[in-house]
Amino acid sequence: MSTSASIASGRRPTLGVIADDFTGATDVASMLVNAGMRTIMLIGVPQGAMPEADALVVALKSRTTPAEQAVAESLAAQRWLARAGARRFYFKVCSTFDSTPRGNIGPVAEALLDALQSDFTVVCPAFPENGRTIFRGHLFVGDQLLSDSGMRNHPLTPMTDSNLVSVLQAQCRRKVGLIRYDTIARGPQAVQQRIAALRSEGVALAIADALSNEDLRVLGAACADWPLATAGSGLALGLPDVYAQHGWITPDASAAQLDPVDGAAAVLSGSCSSATN
Repeated sequence: MSTSASIASGRRPTLGVIADDFTGATDVASMLVNAGMRTIMLIGVPQGAMPEADALVVALKSRTTPAEQAVAESLAAQRWLARAGARRFYFKVCSTFDSTPRGNIGPVAEALLDALQSDFTVVCPAFPENGRTIFRGHLFVGDQLLSDSGMRNHPLTPMTDSNLVSVLQAQCRRKVGLIRYDTIARGPQAVQQRIAALRSEGVALAIADALSNEDLRVLGAACADWPLATAGSGLALGLPDVYAQHGWITPDASAAQLDPVDGAAAVLSGSCSSATN
């Protein structure tokens, strides 16, 4: 499945995205193409020929599978993306941080860190346009804490704790820290300095506050050189601009154009969230 009408020949992907469900994969793909990255989305762990694009997005169904299965499928997707030439990786998670006390966000993120021989990833599920913001490590859905929202009654992944540092730490072997909003307000260099301080303290995963799209762009600029980002689709907002500044991609204004489709149409929804209902 491609999000663009045609893929230019000779493109090696800059970014490989591993999404924990189909909807999340389409979200992050739309962010990338709207900013000029030619993007292809694939369903399930890919096999065979490797398509050419600026970004490849693999849609898994690993959000609620057993942790061991989620890890295995995510690592298989990462290996395929690496063979395709991806130099940066993005573990796309839900903006409401859907998970159980055991995972799967923490186990998958740690497995990807091991596979990439990296020791740090920013973790930021914020998506302000959809009302998902993070303040002092606490996730808000609109004006409510996550634990006060409809997510507290989710049948598979009830979210009863809004403190993402504690939620993620319960799933991880490595130490989890926090990058606060006041650091992000000072720009990418301040975020990088905070990351250096956290790493010196043995922190490997850091929840990052974000109250606006500009906060997400700051984070994107600060962590673009890191092998792995763990985030909702919002963090993808600023990545194409940063990649273009590095000379890794040439933005394409036609990337989001689709071939016209004739005939009847259907709208399907498989979500049981309050917002969708």
